[in-house]
Amino acid sequence: MIEVETLTKQFGTKSAVDHLSFTVQKGEVLGFLGPNGAGKSTTMRMITGFIPPTSGDAKVCGISIVDHPSAAKSKIGYLPESAPLYNDMTVIGFLKFCASIRGLKGTGKSDAVERAIETCFLQNVAHQSIDTLSKGYRHRTCLAQALLHDPEVLILDEPTDGLDPNQKFEVRQLIKRLGQTKTILFSTHILEEVEAACSRAVIVDRGKIVADGTPSELVAQSGTNSLTDLFRKVTTRDTEAAA
Repeated sequence: MIEVETLTKQFGTKSAVDHLSFTVQKGEVLGFLGPNGAGKSTTMRMITGFIPPTSGDAKVCGISIVDHPSAAKSKIGYLPESAPLYNDMTVIGFLKFCASIRGLKGTGKSDAVERAIETCFLQNVAHQSIDTLSKGYRHRTCLAQALLHDPEVLILDEPTDGLDPNQKFEVRQLIKRLGQTKTILFSTHILEEVEAACSRAVIVDRGKIVADGTPSELVAQSGTNSLTDLFRKVTTRDTEAAA
């Protein structure tokens, strides 16, 4: 599980994340929603130990990312926004390389790569060079590397960004399936993904949580049975902020 405790990040005088607290249980898929600049990616980078918090902490499977970063990171599969790939590698070559970095060896490494390829439906392109892949297959390859060590926790930053409708459907279905046995936190600004893939969602704005609940609870909070209306009500639009 994930426990976020008064997590705060300041860049100079700007508070990107402001005393944020929430939990994600095993078997739960939590959608992390908010407008651009709300603090979603910054929060995820702190939970994964990519950047340090200004204050507060996050625990992954009970392990503090501040006090024991290596142990906490071993529990996490992380798909960052615009995840890097080596274009001159094949898909299977890239995954073997990532598995080696994870410390996997021998049959354990081969089995992990084969399992990730199967889970992310990469069999047809496993021996293709990454620079020949469509954006959808590139996304799946990035997701596959996050699954290699069979982590208990998955943190996915905008996993469907830029995909076509068919590709989005496939990734959402995969997230739902993985969420049956893992703890998943994924960020998005696409509201339809809440009902499509999430068991719960939080909406953040300016680094604070402004709504939290199941998809049906959030729709009910809107007063109009519209998640879009709730989102517009609880978040500050750039045009208003500039007025």
